[in-house]
Amino acid sequence: MKLLSLNLGRPKAVDYTDQADGVTGIDKRPVDRPVRVSAPGPKGVGASGLAGDAVCELRHHGGDHQAVYAVAREDLDDWERELGRPLASGMFGENLTTEGVDVSGARIGERWRIGSEVVLEVTSGRIPCLTFQGHLGEKGWVKRFTAKGAPGAYLRVIEPGELRAGDPIEIVHRPDHEVTVALQFRAVTTERALLPKVLEAGDALHPEALKKAREYVEKYGQAAK
Repeated sequence: MKLLSLNLGRPKAVDYTDQADGVTGIDKRPVDRPVRVSAPGPKGVGASGLAGDAVCELRHHGGDHQAVYAVAREDLDDWERELGRPLASGMFGENLTTEGVDVSGARIGERWRIGSEVVLEVTSGRIPCLTFQGHLGEKGWVKRFTAKGAPGAYLRVIEPGELRAGDPIEIVHRPDHEVTVALQFRAVTTERALLPKVLEAGDALHPEALKKAREYVEKYGQAAK
């Protein structure tokens, strides 16, 4: 398992985002130098966990619980076959393109050591938006991406440090619950009856995901609705 590509974005003016300034950092490109990774601060204030990486829409992106976004190269390859077009590492707006890691199958709260210093913890799946759709240029992309159910993972920074492409990835903690990124994603998108189960991940969940699950249980109880 390794970090195949480390990707950073720069602010770019586009016509497909509803961000107030009309700019986005979703167009991330591989870099071949070390990059400092650290907790960026609360959502709405903190942006990316990677030094030099742009996050322009702070209402929905960035912050401590979405400090880093990872996508498996294997999932990009699968999409290449479906779409019939090449997808460069970073094309999904991911900071980390991994090899040999089941990113969407990772459990909430799972911890990865990358290289010799950095430890990251899985918090949630990525919810697709119209900016993502515009960036890909694929009609109906939000619905298609959601149906696929392989969203990639947001991670928080547990131990800061430097990363670079080629660093090994080691799973140093895997919780004993069964709440994976893919399951959590389905719970908040297409299968809301799964929300009570999501609570098994506890405080390792992204706070917004935890709040949604708790609100569902308060309204409907543990039974599926």
